[in-house]
Amino acid sequence: MRSAASHGSPYPLGATVTPEGTNFALFSEHAEAVELCLFDSPEAATPASVLPLEGHCEGVFHGFVRGVGPGQVYGYRVDGPWAPELGHRFDSSKVVLDPYVRAVARQTNWDPSVYSYGASKYPDRSDLSPPLNPMDSSAMCPLGIVVGDTAPRLGWSRPGTALADTIIYELHVRGFTKLNPAIEPSRRGTYAGLSSEPVLEYLRGLGVTAVELLPVQHHVDDHWLKAAGLTNYWGYQPLAYFAPEPTYSSAPGAGAVDEFRDMVRRFHEGGIEVIIDVVYNHTGELGHEGPTLSYRGIDNASYYRLDPHDKRRYLDFSGCGNSLNTHHPAVVRLVLDSLRYWVLEMGVDGFRFDLATSLGRNRHDFDRNSPLLSAIGQDPVLHAVKLIAEPWDLNTPDSDQFGNFPRRWSEWNRSFRDDTRRYWLLSDGSAASLATRVAGSSDVFDQRRRPPQSGINLVTSHDGFTLMDLVSYSRKRNSANMEGNRDGESWNHSSNCGTEGPSDDAGIQSLRNRQRRNLLATLMLSQGVPMLVAGDEFGRTQLGNNNPYCQDNETSWIDWGMEAGDALPDFVRSLVRLRRSETTFRRPAYFNGLSDPVTGCKDVTWLHPNGTEIAGSDWREPRLRCFGALVVPAGSARYLMLFNGSIRSRRFAVPTGRWSLVFDTRHSRFAGGVAIGGTYEMLDRSMVLLTTDAVSEEARAIRAGSGR
Repeated sequence: MRSAASHGSPYPLGATVTPEGTNFALFSEHAEAVELCLFDSPEAATPASVLPLEGHCEGVFHGFVRGVGPGQVYGYRVDGPWAPELGHRFDSSKVVLDPYVRAVARQTNWDPSVYSYGASKYPDRSDLSPPLNPMDSSAMCPLGIVVGDTAPRLGWSRPGTALADTIIYELHVRGFTKLNPAIEPSRRGTYAGLSSEPVLEYLRGLGVTAVELLPVQHHVDDHWLKAAGLTNYWGYQPLAYFAPEPTYSSAPGAGAVDEFRDMVRRFHEGGIEVIIDVVYNHTGELGHEGPTLSYRGIDNASYYRLDPHDKRRYLDFSGCGNSLNTHHPAVVRLVLDSLRYWVLEMGVDGFRFDLATSLGRNRHDFDRNSPLLSAIGQDPVLHAVKLIAEPWDLNTPDSDQFGNFPRRWSEWNRSFRDDTRRYWLLSDGSAASLATRVAGSSDVFDQRRRPPQSGINLVTSHDGFTLMDLVSYSRKRNSANMEGNRDGESWNHSSNCGTEGPSDDAGIQSLRNRQRRNLLATLMLSQGVPMLVAGDEFGRTQLGNNNPYCQDNETSWIDWGMEAGDALPDFVRSLVRLRRSETTFRRPAYFNGLSDPVTGCKDVTWLHPNGTEIAGSDWREPRLRCFGALVVPAGSARYLMLFNGSIRSRRFAVPTGRWSLVFDTRHSRFAGGVAIGGTYEMLDRSMVLLTTDAVSEEARAIRAGSGR
């Protein structure tokens, strides 16, 4: 039995190791007492020692325990009022997880054989009933583990890729590596597998500059998913914001921390940045009938946004039952401490914030100067990393805040996704909308003087159809999720190209392949920051499931056998090389459409197929389905992008000059400089890129006359 803890220090929060022992500190504004529970092992059903934290300062309970060091398994019991009508849900019979825990020793146990309701201090609660809240036994609770040596150990240089030069590759740690035959079997599905040499070689060859990992902070599985034989595969039910998800580690306990750090180090050595998808808008404790695992039992009224008219219930901006109270100073501190930890001690280079509008809410409405967004903007550590918002949340009229985040932020460009899909795949997509997206979405971002890099351009993401399914299915097929096909987006702007699902028809296959190239070429050659989704470069399919959040199986895992049989990867590699070699496609500022005094050329000229310039009123013509963009950069090389979204072939008049073909999406590979003159015959639903290093005679004369 341990001796009673001394008072110790209220800061830092969490478990902090010293040569003499460990300091424990837990915030709870409304608790009356806190006990530290020390377990002999992760499997132990009851704690070996229970020590009161006698220190109490500014809402923080704290204590120092001599002789306790790295590897100690622990949790807390927090006592206080059971008064749901006031927002308080304390229950000292429950062991709860430290919000600042660095590693998870034991995950939530949903095994019915250890359900125990009688142990609860409040067994007759009418608003919480089994099996939704079975967490009344210590055998069920998640436990943390004390981690030593938390000082920064990243002795390597970060790639430091400028946002304008960034190409993001979104992937799932487990799904990307689970079926990869080049990875050692014991490392498949893990951080170690993701940073193995075969993966790094593949990503370097593809040319991406950053990987964006679906949530890697420890998460829990919804009880109903486990009962149905499913899992929370995507990881959007967070519980521990400092702890790497242990199921993605080949090492137990605190070994996940070292394995994650080593993964980041290896990515950095390969010149690739690591961005992680973070979920600070809600936790996995769900709604008012959900389990008490951590925050709810520590200080429900502080950590969560409660309905002011009925504090037994939560305001829900996430669609997951609760919303973190990012207006509260302690929650702001929690998020900032977590973000800084992942940057300074885990080495990550940026964050994609899930349902980020929720983070900018004050009491209710969105405010870009809210406490949390303001604090992030002022933080010297976070100022140097990439900040990406999913600029919406759910369930309120002001949920969509696309274009309204602070200047330092980038945002998922949903308009790019929808307008690009509609132009290429549907008859109602307009040329004007596509041109606006190709030019960097100035209609969204330039109103607040934000640059093109404010938009993270995407055609697909983890959420929705894969690229292959986008051109193979007109309707979602989500029955495997066991929600009656009601889940997932119903309006996908997709096209099956003539038949639903797989097809052996050569004509349909040809059109689908061409459309994939159209969408990817538009993505890579548009102003802004492109995001490619893992497997889209070689036809990964989910067989029409556009919401496989619970499918930890072959539906979501990448089938690497498809990569060898698809010609698309070489086309994508060529697109990436072109983008990285030509600043034309990653300009720091928007096109202005003005004539250069030296060359006499506009930086961009939008053209009709007959070669004449598109006038302002022409853009409103619904029959305008074929158009071109003549781009003249500061140097001598020019590019002509041609878009034909119509179902008919079109002849396009090429401007005077010595033009050569870079690619035509009717072909599976780049053209290698085929000479072009006069006109170019475009196939229906195709995109073409031409280039020339020649300049007009008028421009030559201007240069000569000015002495240049």
